[in-house]
Amino acid sequence: MTTTTGPFTDFATAAARPPTPPLAPHGGYMTTAPPRLMLLDTASLYFRAFFGVPDSIVAPDGTPVNAVRGLLDFISRLVTDYTPTDLVACWDDDWRPEFRVAAIPSYKAHRVATDSGTEEEEVPDLLSPQVPIISDCLAALGIARVGAPGFEADDVIATLTERAAGPVLIVTGDRDLFQLVDDARPVGVLYTAARGVGRAELVTEAWIAEKYEIPGNRYAAFATLRGDPSDGLPGVRGIGAKTAADLLNRFGTIAGIQAAAADPETTLTPSVRRKIIDGADYLQIAPQVVEVVRTVPLPAVDSHLPKRPADSERLAELAQRWGLKTPLNALAAALGQGAATP
Repeated sequence: MTTTTGPFTDFATAAARPPTPPLAPHGGYMTTAPPRLMLLDTASLYFRAFFGVPDSIVAPDGTPVNAVRGLLDFISRLVTDYTPTDLVACWDDDWRPEFRVAAIPSYKAHRVATDSGTEEEEVPDLLSPQVPIISDCLAALGIARVGAPGFEADDVIATLTERAAGPVLIVTGDRDLFQLVDDARPVGVLYTAARGVGRAELVTEAWIAEKYEIPGNRYAAFATLRGDPSDGLPGVRGIGAKTAADLLNRFGTIAGIQAAAADPETTLTPSVRRKIIDGADYLQIAPQVVEVVRTVPLPAVDSHLPKRPADSERLAELAQRWGLKTPLNALAAALGQGAATP
């Protein structure tokens, strides 16, 4: 586990604001401290598990369950290492929302399955059948799983972060969520892409400032200017990471940069000035694609760690059918539920 620093030196006892009553109390569970919420970018994690765990991990009938096993092991480790009081598995109900595609048609276009005849995401053949099993396991354990039609998991994460009454840790391999980092609350990101879940990097405003040489709360603007080929975002033509960082440090915001480009008295080079002016149309629409939605209409969510399974019989059935007794028992123990199945 990466050592947490700064506002997350001790996530187990961190407190950002006075507590508010839970929207949906879970049995007799009560807390006098603000909840410590962990939000999982679930697809990011099960993709990582799929590629990181051998597909020789199979159920008794031969069905690969490597992604299922890996994800369950990830969650066990995260709950054990970071001791959140609340946990939500956030879901991509729409991995490529229409409002983002309408603004920038290239958004994630390279990930569309070319032979599906639909807008389905290209997913490895051996992974697709495992996603419903993951959903079933989370439901039986009682772990909240939240998605919203027309929105990505990133938007669900942003909305739940806005609602949170205490510190938040977001677990993801997606840099887009760096825009939610806020040391004052605090909100941090456990970034898994570089070193995995076990040695995830804790992204704070100071981390962003050191990594990208920008103010820690300007990541969305930085990503808009620079672009992101992994998401099909072109950025401003000719503006790379170094120039984007310099412009944000000098002028603060995209609006400030555009104002500087329009003012002949500013000290922008003619080349950079022309690139910003020529990129005006892109800069007008890109923020609605890059910036996460923080107001998704989600229902009340019972996010408390489940102290007992939601469906013990179903959990035992899943463990038997898919050969998941060991990881399910480990996760149930991490949640304080005892053994999931004898």
